[in-house]
Amino acid sequence: MGSRVEGAVRDDEMAELSDSEEAWEEEEEQGASEGLRARCLFCDRLFCSPEDVFCHCNEEHQFNVRDVVRKHGLDFYGYVKLINFVRLKKPMPAYLNSLSSPLPWDGEEYLKPELEDDLLLQFDIEDLCEPTDILCSNGLNDTTVLLKQLKHAEHRARLAEAALARAQDDLQKMRQFAQDFVMNADVRSSSSSNSIADLHEDEDGVYFSSYGHYGIHEEMLKDKVRTESYRDFIYQNPHIFKDKVVLDVGCGTGILSMFAAKAGAKKVIGVDQSEIIYQAMDIIRLNKLENTITLIKGRIEEVDLPLEKVDVIISEWMGYFLLFESMLDSVIYAKDKYLAEGGSVYPDICTISLIAVGDMNKHAEKLLFWEDVYGFDMSCMKKAVIPEAVVEVLDPSTLISETSIIKRIDCNTASTPDLEFTSEFTLTITTTTMCTAIAGYFDIFFEKGCHNKVLFSTGPLCTKTHWKQTVFLLEKPIPVEAGEALRGKITVRKNRKDPRSLFITLLVKDVKQTYSLQ
Repeated sequence: MGSRVEGAVRDDEMAELSDSEEAWEEEEEQGASEGLRARCLFCDRLFCSPEDVFCHCNEEHQFNVRDVVRKHGLDFYGYVKLINFVRLKKPMPAYLNSLSSPLPWDGEEYLKPELEDDLLLQFDIEDLCEPTDILCSNGLNDTTVLLKQLKHAEHRARLAEAALARAQDDLQKMRQFAQDFVMNADVRSSSSSNSIADLHEDEDGVYFSSYGHYGIHEEMLKDKVRTESYRDFIYQNPHIFKDKVVLDVGCGTGILSMFAAKAGAKKVIGVDQSEIIYQAMDIIRLNKLENTITLIKGRIEEVDLPLEKVDVIISEWMGYFLLFESMLDSVIYAKDKYLAEGGSVYPDICTISLIAVGDMNKHAEKLLFWEDVYGFDMSCMKKAVIPEAVVEVLDPSTLISETSIIKRIDCNTASTPDLEFTSEFTLTITTTTMCTAIAGYFDIFFEKGCHNKVLFSTGPLCTKTHWKQTVFLLEKPIPVEAGEALRGKITVRKNRKDPRSLFITLLVKDVKQTYSLQ
């Protein structure tokens, strides 16, 4: 801990921890003589003291530092992290005021000063929590002064000891978690819940970190089928959003939130756990929508929204094969907790469909390749290749059947158990050939209460999307004839070790194969 604290407190600031009030006064006089000024947390205004900054923040930005310190019980290190977090991430005051545990500035990286010679980091937070006596101007004798200074130092020592004890306890818990995770993986997989809401933040970190980089959001925004469908639904049905409170689950860069705001929403709340939300805050400010849109960092299952109910929930939650990533679980959680009576979730209807594929060249490329690899037999690799579902864009000329819908989901009534299912299907074959794979895709509908309904498809006969299609390769191709009814059964379930990934089991002509999508 010592080296990290040194990153937050400069050597010339260590006088703050001294028993000598004279040393602290000399420090203040030196700072004043050097012309140091305290900068506001939210704008570029400079002030003569931290107290002036706090007063300005409260009056001009509606952010009361004293209230935040008291609300979250921040010690000196927590206060330092708060100041550096605000300076680095530049969140909106409304976001900071809405926070509850866990706090986004808990990370020790926020002990490093973001602003050089930041006078706010030299401020004694005890002055925020209780009134202080001005010892040198009230005529008290030296003994009284020393006693008060001693009491002050003892109090700081107790705070430091408590902080150290908490850090040691957290470290022990982390070590125990790592040991349990490694040693008891099989036990966890058999007994853990398959609910996304039951995942802890440390178990779900990889998923959210994958959405922290701008690249994945650029890909989604450039997917015109996806983004323009949402835009058209919102702009062509403004009556759904006019003067309504809207919740955007997994808001990312905030594009849907801004669509809703432009359509006349009274208030929009965007929630996202990934780091991209800090860029989203800049985007919202840049477009002067901060008075309408409030962004909150965290999992929807863990955050506290600044209101009890919303009128509309929007979300772009779809993953490969629709259900990969299990983000619909979070939308359902939000619906059950926050949606007002008579409210609506969009998109409201989703379907998953299957289609047969006949592509011997692709089959050979994926499987026969392993039979002779530079003169070596690697055919045993086929057993590892086949169970992995492949996400790719299908050649329409390889489609050999009509489609069959295997699942229909109404997002306004769905519950999480609905997202694991078994369905029988029949694929009417259109070409006499060899069936080498079964592929899946999904369709999305915006219908409820819409004057202008909007839909889009991720199917192989439509404009391609970033979701592509999901292909389940058959180990042995099946001969089929035009007009034949190819019957089968599909089971979709969550991976118990990782509820965001899927296991899909296909039974076709008495041949069963389980595939993973992860």
